Amino acid sequence: MRQTIARRSTIATVALALALAASPAVAEAQAKPNTNKAVKVTVSVQGPDGLLFKGKVNTKGHDVTTATGGTHKCDGTNGGANPSKVPTPTAALDDAARKKGFTWDGTWYASFDDFSVDTIKNVSGGGAAYWSIAVNGTPTPVGGCQFKINAGDQVSFTWTSF
Repeated sequence: MRQTIARRSTIATVALALALAASPAVAEAQAKPNTNKAVKVTVSVQGPDGLLFKGKVNTKGHDVTTATGGTHKCDGTNGGANPSKVPTPTAALDDAARKKGFTWDGTWYASFDDFSVDTIKNVSGGGAAYWSIAVNGTPTPVGGCQFKINAGDQVSFTWTSF
């Protein structure tokens, strides 16, 4: 009888230990926050002759389609920049363009896993200029599909001559 009780006790202890060992992984998986929640940012586009657009937009990382570049992800995971999807400057430009009725175009560079913004509102960088991207007044150190933006950020695309 003692052996039966001892076996049951051992089995119960092992089962409890296995259940407790598995519990943190389940709790951790459930606790992971949604990093790609829509955020409200201000997008401005400064062309060579002045302000082309300025407005608030709700955005999150998503696939982006351009005439020149095709359809590609633009959700912060590009180039392994972030471990999960996040809102990005180029996704914000894309949302602003779609919601406010203007066009933009960009070339896709597979080697960078990102777009190069070439034209906004029919203003092209061409061979003498390019569209620089800044967030809160600081140029982004990575591409516009790799940089994470937050609620309240000021996202600017500025026509910049060489």
